[in-house]
Amino acid sequence: MDTQSLQAFIAVADTASFSLAGEQLHLTQPAISKRIAALEYQTGAKLFDRINRRVSLTEAGRLLLPRARQILQLVEDSRRTLSNLSGSVEGSLTLATSHHVGLHRLPPVLKAFTQRYPDVDLDLRFLDSEQAYHGVIAGEIELAVVTLSPQPYPQVESVPVWIDQLRFLAAPDHPLTARDSLSLADLVDYPAVLPGPLTFTRDIVINSFTQAALSIDVALSTNYLETLKMMASIGLGWSVLPESLIDDDIAELPVDHPPIVRRLGYLVHRERTLSNAGRAMIAELETVRAAEASRSGYA
Repeated sequence: MDTQSLQAFIAVADTASFSLAGEQLHLTQPAISKRIAALEYQTGAKLFDRINRRVSLTEAGRLLLPRARQILQLVEDSRRTLSNLSGSVEGSLTLATSHHVGLHRLPPVLKAFTQRYPDVDLDLRFLDSEQAYHGVIAGEIELAVVTLSPQPYPQVESVPVWIDQLRFLAAPDHPLTARDSLSLADLVDYPAVLPGPLTFTRDIVINSFTQAALSIDVALSTNYLETLKMMASIGLGWSVLPESLIDDDIAELPVDHPPIVRRLGYLVHRERTLSNAGRAMIAELETVRAAEASRSGYA
């Protein structure tokens, strides 16, 4: 099996489309079809069913898919290990980040990195933190800088760099802002706008209320924190957001509750051979981590 055919196979499996796979790999649809046909000939098995313009994996295709990913990862790790012998920091680095981290935490790191290592081809992908975890686990992403999961993933090494203080916020004219002190129980009488279901940040917030045997009325959800801030600022509900988003458009609620925090940091696959570029990026992040630890007193 050649790696190009395996790449085409994975692209078609992921997109369920020969044309979309071609766009992803910058190839024509006939070129993709030719590579799939070659792989089917090499394996002696039909890998895709094509019924009513719908493409789906056969049983043989489902069996091959995880092995194909492993083969390509092994090939890439081998290339990376050999390239690392030169000691030069160059080549491609696939880095994922969430929108909030990418906008509010990562820019100084990226600026320092790109100035120090101009020969690195940075492939920056904006993803939800949960998607970034799956990308790292699948071997599609070398390094991610995102909101860290409250629960450990055994395949992933995660390192906190920043601690994000979350604050209870609402529109300045929201009824809750007239109170001098609030409890979590006071909040649940009003609708909330929160990050989407299955997000790490929402899990952290919901868990605080669950521990108090309380249930939140979630009126609206989105994974974009800046959008949540807008919705809260115009009175669609109270929210829980990073303190960095507080400005004159929104009011902090005086909730008598221990601070809610989330950890932001980087993650890599425990079994992945990192490129020199990946190691250099981690070194930049570790410099920031040390400065944050010194400033805020955590390690």
